[in-house]
Amino acid sequence: MTVAGCSGSSKLDALNLTPSSEIVGSISNGSASDSEVVTALAGGTPDAPSPARSVPFSTDSMPSEEHAFAPPARALREKGSRQTIYRARFSDAKPVTFKGASPKPFEVHGVDVSKYQGEIDWPDLRRHGASFAFIKATEGDDHKDDAFMRNWRAAAEAGIPRGAYHFYYWCSTAKDQAEWFIRNVPKEAGALPPVIDVEWNAHSRNCRTRPGRTKVLSEMRIFMDILERHYGVRPIIYTAPDFYQDNLRGQFSEHSFWLRSVVAHPKQVYPDRDWAFWQYSGTGTSGGVEGKIDLNVFNGTAESWQRWVGKRAI
Repeated sequence: MTVAGCSGSSKLDALNLTPSSEIVGSISNGSASDSEVVTALAGGTPDAPSPARSVPFSTDSMPSEEHAFAPPARALREKGSRQTIYRARFSDAKPVTFKGASPKPFEVHGVDVSKYQGEIDWPDLRRHGASFAFIKATEGDDHKDDAFMRNWRAAAEAGIPRGAYHFYYWCSTAKDQAEWFIRNVPKEAGALPPVIDVEWNAHSRNCRTRPGRTKVLSEMRIFMDILERHYGVRPIIYTAPDFYQDNLRGQFSEHSFWLRSVVAHPKQVYPDRDWAFWQYSGTGTSGGVEGKIDLNVFNGTAESWQRWVGKRAI
């Protein structure tokens, strides 16, 4: 994972494996500019969402901050409730021509963040197209990201579905790391599944261990089983190409994958793997953030995103 944040999917996530050709609905009532076009998914059951309709952004329903583990906005707590999807208006400090297909046509874009993004204006980031966020929470068995709780609360208050991720440390036990994550990440209804970020870290100053494949898979299973028992949902697996090739091909088909691929469509890099999320840039830029931010897309339409969240949120 880059310093900005975290990248994979199983057949469970293949709700719509190609970007939709639908145009995201526009509004013209003066409550948002043409560059802030939105689509709201009408309420309904996760498996049978109502047709999309256009509505303006509103902050009226955003909850105030009450305590450290403030609950997320109501829209994030109730299955089938509507989420406003903004057309992505991200840029990139180092744009590339993607091999295979570009992430731009996808309807649902998101970000992943850590303390390195500094103070984030989450409502502004949402209006620029962040329809989901993964937030760094912990690393190893003793490190917590300094900005985690601030970002966790603020993303929810801005109406952005968010999940927490853990950077796995290969010099500590799976049990200790899972307990550390649970100690620091609240179990909140409506949150996205927790994420285990597994990759080789050649730049670590105190742990460059590269355990064998059998050990890797065993540790991952222990860690994810503990989190699943606590949060009630299967964790998402984030990974990068080299780690995937060394350890994860053909494994964990029941889990959602979040794949890093910054020069090509995931099918070019992970041809045997379906995926839920694609991290396509570590050099993105957006309103609401100073400096660079990691950019991602969800593998489906706005409506299939609503179904995915309805089935897999905590």
